[in-house]
Amino acid sequence: MKAATAMNTWARARAPCSVGNVAAGFDLLGHTFAGPADEVLVRRMPTPGVRIGAIHGSTTELPRDATRNTAGAALLTLGTALGLDFGFEIEIFKGIAYAAGLGGSAASSVAAVVAANALLPNPLTREQLYPHAISGEAVASGARHGDNVGAMLLGGLVLASAERLLRVPVPTGVHCAVVHPHCELQTRAARAVLAVPYALHEFVAQSTYLALLLAACYRGEVQLLREGLHDVLVEPRRAALVPGFASVRAALLDAGALGGSLSGAGPSVFAWCADAASAHTVLAAMRAAFAGHGIDSDGWVAPVDGPRAEVIACGS
Repeated sequence: MKAATAMNTWARARAPCSVGNVAAGFDLLGHTFAGPADEVLVRRMPTPGVRIGAIHGSTTELPRDATRNTAGAALLTLGTALGLDFGFEIEIFKGIAYAAGLGGSAASSVAAVVAANALLPNPLTREQLYPHAISGEAVASGARHGDNVGAMLLGGLVLASAERLLRVPVPTGVHCAVVHPHCELQTRAARAVLAVPYALHEFVAQSTYLALLLAACYRGEVQLLREGLHDVLVEPRRAALVPGFASVRAALLDAGALGGSLSGAGPSVFAWCADAASAHTVLAAMRAAFAGHGIDSDGWVAPVDGPRAEVIACGS
């Protein structure tokens, strides 16, 4: 594929799915994995603004109004911030299921800004694209959080603050098993159950787990990950929203996972494992647990150190 240049009038980008929160890192920590992905085709228009030409692959009707669509909103903020004298027409190809907890709203937003960036006279860095991608995802989630967006922009495991993205090393060989039960859980509904304030001791416990998880990653200690992959704040309140979750979490631990929790807002569930072989064993156990509750599912195994969003085609 030829390099993106200022002469490009169209570009198509792909953004991978992701695991948000990674148990202890609510709204802060996320990682990508090789599985379903969204793609966005962006074409330059002669006048400012954003128009959504078509949306493909979604079983749920998604907004065609750019201000209410994650990809459209991201490009509106990008164009306004840069004072562009041209606009964008976009076509969205959804590969990530709606309300699955796999970063679908973030993926469309990220793919859109990465594709549009290939059409700019002076392309931005991934970090400079970050606030625009967050603005897009916030349209769907109702909050500005970067765990999914940051991971998709940089790839792998990423710590995302309000203004910074930091790629976190992943211990060698660690794989993720992810199961998506065939049900939906909208992010806004999942965030609503978190409205009641938390006790101080719960906050301290969660901070401890996040610190242990990050320490394990930077030290490269696979077994230390077991001590950090816990969520005492969000998971207890969201667990009841996912049918069979308690059984699935018990099954992944019994099958030898290092730990696991809800992927993002759910209903998908993830588990980190020491290697690919154990991840496949854990995946089978998780899917069997959902099946025991009469719920069909899809599943994937991939390295935690996953891919980033990339331009896959462009031209003039």
